[in-house]
Amino acid sequence: MYSEKVKEHFQNPRNMGELPDADAIGKTGNPVCGDLIWIYIKVKDDVIVDIGFKTFGCAAAIATSSMLTELAKGKTLKEALKITRAEIAESLEGLPPIKMHCSNLAADGLHKAIEEYLRKTGRSIEDL
Repeated sequence: MYSEKVKEHFQNPRNMGELPDADAIGKTGNPVCGDLIWIYIKVKDDVIVDIGFKTFGCAAAIATSSMLTELAKGKTLKEALKITRAEIAESLEGLPPIKMHCSNLAADGLHKAIEEYLRKTGRSIEDL
């Protein structure tokens, strides 16, 4: 059902945990399945220099959160906003159709964190 890459990211998640000094946090969830994801970002000169996550959910939710952190770390905010659920799923060598919503949550959490960071700094997405 799951690719080896999904299994690897579930069993050995990257960047898991809160960042106590995060510049912004994006929270998202799916009330139907109960998955909840928090994405923590640390930003310097509009680059995501550190990222972490806390996920309550299934194996796919944890794997997509882990993969998202690998895709986003080191990217500019503008580049990170372009990360899509499809890109996350492709990076994990696919997800079962019923689990695609998990990759959507991870991307949404990152986008919300970036939007919060921009709001805190008095800017908007158009400023990037």
